[in-house]
Amino acid sequence: MRLAFMGTPEFSVLALDALIAAGHDIAAVYTQPARPAGRGKKPRPSPVAERAAKSGLEVRTPRTLRDAQAQAEFAALDLDAAVVVAYGLILPQPVLDAPRLGCINIHASLLPRWRGAAPIHRAVMAGDAETGIAIMQMEAGLDTGPVLRMEATPIGPEETTGALHDRLARMGARLIVETLADLPLAPVPQPEEGVTYATKIDKAEARIDWTRPAEEVARLIRGLSPFPGAWCMTGEERLKLLGARPVAGLGAPGEVLSGFTVACGSGAVEITRAQRAGKGAQDAETFLRGFPLEQGTRLG
Repeated sequence: MRLAFMGTPEFSVLALDALIAAGHDIAAVYTQPARPAGRGKKPRPSPVAERAAKSGLEVRTPRTLRDAQAQAEFAALDLDAAVVVAYGLILPQPVLDAPRLGCINIHASLLPRWRGAAPIHRAVMAGDAETGIAIMQMEAGLDTGPVLRMEATPIGPEETTGALHDRLARMGARLIVETLADLPLAPVPQPEEGVTYATKIDKAEARIDWTRPAEEVARLIRGLSPFPGAWCMTGEERLKLLGARPVAGLGAPGEVLSGFTVACGSGAVEITRAQRAGKGAQDAETFLRGFPLEQGTRLG
């Protein structure tokens, strides 16, 4: 098929690779403009832009698709379909209507659960037993379109958002190739019941409240790992906690009971991975060798 690919972050790259490998004609790749990054704050192309350039594909980085010129340039591609994966720009109706088979989205949840910006984080933070990939025919609403294909996968009891992100990226890449090969498919409208919204992660959510139950604290830590990272303070030092499991334990909320086991409002969590400011992430055993936490230390 003659396609446009529209995506920006690392999650989108495997889908682009899969479409190229499957022999589709990628007429253009749309992605977000370069953003300042790193210590020098120099503009850095998106992961999708970098991969597309290496593959010799035309890269387009409009700041909006709402103006007539951008829409005319998109329509002039004469596409069979557009594949959209975490692009980051709203697609107005003229763009949605331009490809012969419309715009097809890879969404990382079992729609209608977790429509919106952060479906992987929210599924882990909520303690969902499973999530998956929905291949959706896009329409003007926020992730409201009918579903062409959907596949579920369990969420492991200690799985982080980072690990689940990588699994779902591979699943999405496979499913979009299968879906395009099977078109046309009869889209299935999403049910009206069970709708939830995965709002963007707010930095204020990342500070750990040790008065919460252990299961909730562990889910927060795993759900925000590796980014933005749940955090707490010990004295003047800020610690980012990146892996945790709930365990038995009794103490004041935030109290280190032994090793890296910390009491919560009920129960305790065992921290399995952590990071000091300006340092790399380490497993708990290695971390404690370089930064021991005495029993009775209070994390805030």
